[in-house]
Amino acid sequence: MAIILNIETSTEVCSVTLAENGKTLYQKESTEGLNHSKLLTVFIEELFSENNFDIHNIDAVAVSKGPGSYTGLRIGVSVAKGLCYGLGKPLIGIGSIEAMGHYVAENAGEYYKAADGEELLFCPMIDARRMEVYTALFEKGGKAINEVTAEIIDENSFAEHLQTKKILFFGNGAEKCREKLTHVNALFTGPDKTTARFMQNLAEIKYNKNEFEDVAYFEPFYLKDFVATIPKNKVIK
Repeated sequence: MAIILNIETSTEVCSVTLAENGKTLYQKESTEGLNHSKLLTVFIEELFSENNFDIHNIDAVAVSKGPGSYTGLRIGVSVAKGLCYGLGKPLIGIGSIEAMGHYVAENAGEYYKAADGEELLFCPMIDARRMEVYTALFEKGGKAINEVTAEIIDENSFAEHLQTKKILFFGNGAEKCREKLTHVNALFTGPDKTTARFMQNLAEIKYNKNEFEDVAYFEPFYLKDFVATIPKNKVIK
């Protein structure tokens, strides 16, 4: 049993929770956009001060390692590493897709009432711009059946699996794929945003197995190279 600070900044959501034995004690969260550099440290300070909890009493810090927003991941990982250095606590890295897939697969009844014997697959999607998403497929119980990849979604995506099983598509990249994935077995239901709560159970499991990251060398899992873009109003014509 452990008390773990969980940090999720892989998307537009800035979310922190304090969890004990995988269960939420306290939570601070914003879904207003990529303001993580302003919000994250404030949320962490408020999480402990408002609940009269001494941060030195946590057992570990868990952080979403990606894939997702390049800037968001850098901020979350930097803050998590700083806390681990300062407090002398272990660091736990949790994949953003794995956290979503595992949580929804473990709590499938909240999102879809399956018939007896009906097999489902779970497909979290994080937006990667245009028709591309970061994604993977999970079975009931949260076991991944393939690696996390960056997929360009078209009418043939997931066709083999959709022939035999219903797939629940969810996450902030799912809605834009609805017009492409029109098979009767493609179900768009589940959470549309990430949250630190999704990390808690996996963080507890990793803590109990002593699966910690090297704080000095840990880096986010970007999956794709960062490409800087120039705002349209800044382009010289």
